[in-house]
Amino acid sequence: MILTDTLFTFKTEVFISSFVTLLALINPIQKVFLMTSLQDQLTDKELKYISVKSSLTAFFILILFLFLGNAIFEYIFRIEIYSFRVMCGLVLVYSGWNALQKGVLINIDKEMRIQDISSVPIAIPMIAGPGTITAVVTFPAQYGTLITVAAIFTALAVNLVVMLFAKSIGRVLIKVNVMSALVRIIGLIIATIGIQMIFDGILGFMKIHGLIH
Repeated sequence: MILTDTLFTFKTEVFISSFVTLLALINPIQKVFLMTSLQDQLTDKELKYISVKSSLTAFFILILFLFLGNAIFEYIFRIEIYSFRVMCGLVLVYSGWNALQKGVLINIDKEMRIQDISSVPIAIPMIAGPGTITAVVTFPAQYGTLITVAAIFTALAVNLVVMLFAKSIGRVLIKVNVMSALVRIIGLIIATIGIQMIFDGILGFMKIHGLIH
């Protein structure tokens, strides 16, 4: 009984750890700002469509990379995972720095169709971005495949709920005048995550090539 309880606690802690990491990378608060900025251009029905479709698209992409990510990197593109981590880290640092400086997470062309917006840039890279893809490729070795799938599903479900209620949340944030500040704080967090990914990639390179033990 003690062993069973310990095992359950351990798996629960592992799930929470992977879930929190993915949720931070997906960044639901970012979607609040995005959906709020679209509410003047789109109807409530269109916003709901974007929320659901982008979430489903992102789930499919993340599951694809979860099971085939290493094969895609090693055999199709012949990319080492540490190189992908460094490049993704640079992308996140750039995106975070822009948000920190300009207070804008992403610029969307007003002439884009709803279907296009759902896929790019919302599903990719705002939900299934470089950081999230790197995480789902590497998480199975660290947390296990089943726990990673559960964490992906749960994190995307939370993000979907936030997107569906983004209009109401954004109305409150704008009313108390904290939206702009939150965007910049999120930008700082994104940039910091990017720097950590760069360090992890460099560390992986050094370990693989025997520069450190």
